[in-house]
Formats: sequence, structure tokens, C-alpha cells
Amino acid sequence: MDIATILGLVIAFAAIIGGNVLEGGHTSSLIQPTAALIVVGGTMGATFVSFPLGDLIKALKDMKKVIMPPKEDMEQIITDLASYGNMARHNGLLALQPMVQEASNDPFKAKALQLIVDGTDPQQFNTFMEIELSSFETSEKVGVEVFEAAGGFAPTIGIIGAVLGLIHVMQNLSDPSKLGTGIAVAFVATIYGLVLANIVCLPCSSKLKKRLKNQVLIKTLIIEGLLDIQSGMNPRLMTMKLQGFLPPDKKKSTGEG
Repeated sequence: MDIATILGLVIAFAAIIGGNVLEGGHTSSLIQPTAALIVVGGTMGATFVSFPLGDLIKALKDMKKVIMPPKEDMEQIITDLASYGNMARHNGLLALQPMVQEASNDPFKAKALQLIVDGTDPQQFNTFMEIELSSFETSEKVGVEVFEAAGGFAPTIGIIGAVLGLIHVMQNLSDPSKLGTGIAVAFVATIYGLVLANIVCLPCSSKLKKRLKNQVLIKTLIIEGLLDIQSGMNPRLMTMKLQGFLPPDKKKSTGEG
């Protein structure tokens, strides 16, 4: 579980609500179902118009990645690739066939291993896997684009909600005692739009983008490792090369190990 995501949401909402209370405002003044309906419903509607249904469903599924990142250990992947390299040096590339079945839960890795086992030319292998990587990246960018779009729509929908509220206030100018409250309620829609955009949608987009970069890096590592195995590189040298993909702190700990 990504503690930073949960902690960030808690801090953001606590700061907004706490700041409102410290200024003498009441929490109840921020609870406006009508404003929430306009902002959330309007933002969803605009997003639905912008993307096909399949992309929207995928974006909803990707929300899980914001809190629960994919479990991928780069150090373990490097260790596995070094093991594959040892097997290939001693028994030939065909010895990696059982590894294809073991990698069945990772279609990208399984396809790459199968191409190696089948004796694919290194240049063709690299071309095939680059296409596969590009396709994966394009597919995974959908969630990022959906949340970015929603983050762009939400503040504008909030302004629409505020304008609608002000129209309602203008229609009741005969009762001056209700003007202050009415205007305050109208601007709650603007707050909802800004909060939805800047605390939920855009941060989710940024988090998914970070997750995608990490996944692309891992798949690039797998391609490089398998190309080295195919060329017959010494597993120890291959490990040293692939450790260049690791973050600086992990490079240090790995080197010390």
C-alpha cells in the first residue's frame, strides 16, 4: 500500500477543513449536496464525452494502482535474468523453455523469453519487443489522460456551479438577509471543483504517470537482459550492467552486498 497517497489526501483535506475552522467558518457550510452534484456530475459527463467507454473503465481500474502499486522488484528481476544467463551458457537457449511457463503471469516477459528460445535474430527480437513496449505504454497512458482531462474540467464546472448559485441569489434580492448565505453557498461549488481537480484528479494522474515510467523501465531492463543472454554475455558482467537501472540508493546497497 502506498502510504504517501493516503497521507497526502488526509493532510490536504485536514488542512482545508482545519483552515476553514480557524478562520471562524463552520464545517457544515462546506457540505452542499447540490454543489457536489453539479461538480461531480458535470465533470463525469464532460469526461465521458471526451473518451470511449473502454478507456473510462480502464481508468477506474487503474485507480487501484494509485494506492496499491504493482509489486515489481527490480533487484529480483536482475537476479532472475542472471540465473537465466547461467542456464543458457551451460545448457543453451532452449534450456529457458520452462521459464516461459513460469512467466505466464507476465505476458511481456513470457513473449520475450519465447522469442529468445525460438532463436529470433537479435535485431528482430529488439524490434518486436520495442513494438510490444510501445503498445503497452500507449495502453497504460489511458488512465493518465482520463484523470488529466477530469482535472481540467472540474474547476470550470465549479465555476458553472457558482454562476448557477449566483443566479439563484439574484432571483431572491427581495430578502437581503439571505444574500450573504446564498453567495457563500454559491462559491462552495468553486471550492469543490478546485479540490476535485487539484487534490484528486491531477495527483492521481501524476501518480499513475510515475507508476508507468517505472513499469516501462522494468520492461526495458528485461529487453536488455535477454539481449545480453542471447549474445552470450558473462552473467556477472550482465548483472553489473543491469544494476545501472537501479536507483542510486539501491545501487549502493547492492554493491555493498
